Amino acid sequence: MSRETFAFSSASLRSFRLEREQQEWEDARRSLARRRALTRTPLAPAPRLSGQQPRTTAPRAPMAHRCRDPAVHNTFACGDMPRVYAVLQDPTMVNALMETVQEEMTWAPEMGMWTLTSRTKQTSALRLAAGRGHAACVEELLFRGAEVDASPGGRTALHDACAGGHESCVQLLLAHGADPDRLAADGNGALHLCSSAATFACAQLLVQVGGASVNIPSGEGDLTPLHIAARRGLEEHVELLLRHGADVSARNREGETPLNAACAGAERPREAGRFLRVAQMLLKAGADPRTAGRKRHTPLHNACGNCSPRIAELLLQYGAQADAQNCAGYTPMDCLLQAVEDFPDQHPEDVARSLLNHGAQLASPQMLKLCSLSPLTLEVILNCYEIIPTCEDLISSVPTELWQEHQPFFESVLRMKGQPRSLQHLCRCALRRHMGARCHSAMKELDIPASMKDFLLLSPEGQLR
Repeated sequence: MSRETFAFSSASLRSFRLEREQQEWEDARRSLARRRALTRTPLAPAPRLSGQQPRTTAPRAPMAHRCRDPAVHNTFACGDMPRVYAVLQDPTMVNALMETVQEEMTWAPEMGMWTLTSRTKQTSALRLAAGRGHAACVEELLFRGAEVDASPGGRTALHDACAGGHESCVQLLLAHGADPDRLAADGNGALHLCSSAATFACAQLLVQVGGASVNIPSGEGDLTPLHIAARRGLEEHVELLLRHGADVSARNREGETPLNAACAGAERPREAGRFLRVAQMLLKAGADPRTAGRKRHTPLHNACGNCSPRIAELLLQYGAQADAQNCAGYTPMDCLLQAVEDFPDQHPEDVARSLLNHGAQLASPQMLKLCSLSPLTLEVILNCYEIIPTCEDLISSVPTELWQEHQPFFESVLRMKGQPRSLQHLCRCALRRHMGARCHSAMKELDIPASMKDFLLLSPEGQLR
């Protein structure tokens, strides 16, 4: 063997080949970087006439090139740039239709059995990259001519980027002319899909940079972005939308407003604070707490059904009707009593006290058995009766451990049933009955001691007497 030659193993040769391919990829990247300096400036958003209906994105017609190779799909989904450059050496891959076929069990009624059927799902390289936040891959595809508003599968890349909260991808797509008001096949716009706290930056870009309409209704349900943000308790989203002119009186297909949506969403005690702040923002912006949907269900019905004391008190202070009836004839008090069993630890007695102090009618004796798990709620309600009603059904439904814990109270209920109340209590009932819905506001103006005001307003210290 000549001294000028060397023997190379197969591993060494493979290493040299990989280094050569890597160098070719780097050369291609530098070439593309030089070409980017000569490209046109980003496209401005397309002008839209006032009152123009948003365009709905329907699945596009089949593209010229289809790809069912999972390896290629993963290349764009993972943002593997060296492999992206290799795949995009074929220009048809930029706007290729990416298809996946999945086997699913579906019910065939004509056969009366479950059958295994194939379902084809469609997407694109731009959607795969934008939906996972790979900004470099999105930029490369847009530079190579990817259709920014292409919607294989019923969604555009902007929809996927907003749903995932990928701010950098949203910014790139808007800079290249993506339509922020285009509706997906399911009826949702990009703003509708900004439905989590992590998507706030995306919502900002859509509104402040893209000029997205803040009052665009969804294709199904006529939900506005404010409805969705209020229903999720997204304080920053609600503040952003209100600042840019969102309509607090907008109604969805069921006739409900964003305030109703916010009150319905406050289902968990640990989230009650942010839903309260959302309700405050909506009310300060002019939301009407008396507006009901088609089923005549008001925000106060929802707040009482979720046993939210602070939200219920806030609505009543803004003029909510304590005795409004829904289409089933239920008042907010009825909704509260039906929820006591589910929320015995969320202070339902405070909700009952607020309702009664704002003129709510007394619950019927038949409904009192629903308070068997909350003696404090029962005490508040009974303190508005001039005569304690018969409560055998109620007493028999009280759990043994709860009876033992509150035995003096339950024994006093049994002892006082059907008996006249004290003169002081009868005076309280007479004053409250006379003032009605003005009880809470007028009572505070009376020139009487503070302790007496608390007694008249069913303060927590008031005892059954």
